[in-house]
Amino acid sequence: MFETVEEAVAWLHQRRNFNGRPGLIRVMRLLAMLGNPERRLRAIHVAGTNGKGSVTAYLRNILAETGLTVGSFTSPFIETFNERIAVDSQPITDADLLEELKRVQPFVEALDQQPELSEITEFEILTAAAFDYFARINVDAAVIEVGIGGLLDSTNVLTPLVSVITTIGMDHMDLLGDTLAKIAAQKAGIIKSGIPIVTGKLPEAAQTIVAETAKKAEAPLYELGRDFFADSGILDGELFENFSFSDRTVRWPHLRTPLIGKHQVENAAVALEAARLFAEKLGLSITRNDIKKGLDKTRWPGRMEIISTEPLIMLDGAHNAPAAQRLAENLRKEFSGRQLFLIIGSLATKDLTAILAPLAKLPGVKIYLTPFEYPRARSEAQLAAFSGGKIQVVSAWQEGLADALANLNETDDLILFTGSLYFISEIRAALLEGEKNEI
Repeated sequence: MFETVEEAVAWLHQRRNFNGRPGLIRVMRLLAMLGNPERRLRAIHVAGTNGKGSVTAYLRNILAETGLTVGSFTSPFIETFNERIAVDSQPITDADLLEELKRVQPFVEALDQQPELSEITEFEILTAAAFDYFARINVDAAVIEVGIGGLLDSTNVLTPLVSVITTIGMDHMDLLGDTLAKIAAQKAGIIKSGIPIVTGKLPEAAQTIVAETAKKAEAPLYELGRDFFADSGILDGELFENFSFSDRTVRWPHLRTPLIGKHQVENAAVALEAARLFAEKLGLSITRNDIKKGLDKTRWPGRMEIISTEPLIMLDGAHNAPAAQRLAENLRKEFSGRQLFLIIGSLATKDLTAILAPLAKLPGVKIYLTPFEYPRARSEAQLAAFSGGKIQVVSAWQEGLADALANLNETDDLILFTGSLYFISEIRAALLEGEKNEI
């Protein structure tokens, strides 16, 4: 038995590389040993290729403004491991995390004695621990982010009050399938019988799969652009996106979000519709003031996040082709006429060619590709194949940053770190904290 939170997290990390066999049997058995805490949660379940972290952040802040105690389960972490399990946006304390993992450990060891249930993974354990913790402290609401996919994700043991699919695009093809239809089928796996499902703007092929799945499950479907709406965001002088929201029952004008980009307005709209439906299920009312305060308080590290204004330095965890396309669109719209320096670190499992394609077309851009400290990160040698033209390979991100700083012409030129949330976590720790948090 471990005695410190560092030992507990190290024990959890040892199970990171277990190749979890498909299916929910292990996490279901662990939850049964814990008394099935997931059945006591009033939850919103959030899936999607991109945007689910932002939607989760919006939801937990909006719901908290109504007076609810809100638990949230997210991945990966950006600043500290504890942030993955949070209550009212505050990460679980070391003491509570240690207590929870101590509670779970004996059950995990018991499962390891049964061949068909052995090698339960880090994510499966953490999912069960989060559900158990939220149930034990009796949160009023739980916003649960899917890890990967949906159908076979360990969070899919939930029967929520509202389900959400933010976006669907080509990512994790090795696990979810090599076509949009196959990936959509995995995401649509979170749809439950009779449970409302809210979707963002999905490609037509994906929306068809989601709509068919919802119809079979008799789950009411609410689509952005059909059932609820957000006007185009306008970036103001404070770098807030301004917009209005409406659906068949409400209109909330003159809202704003500090998360930059048109896609963040869409994410906010998805969150607002899900929050309204969730409150309706609980017999609560959400006011425009609740919405406004919740949106204003929302911060989500690593999503078009400005960490310096002189010089202008931003972080964005665009880690797949759809996210890179959205990032490029936002840079064209919000930062046109500026010189752009992009420092990119990417995992070897990602399609870097597809990520680079829209970014390399930006006018006035220079791209630095860099290795970083993560087991699956592309090495300098692996990055060499992508060098040429606007794209330069550097041995470390500090080298790219130094070159960008030396070539800034104007104070509003932009230096942007992107390519992977794991990379962003490293950069954020180095530039904002001075040293990397080892947990």
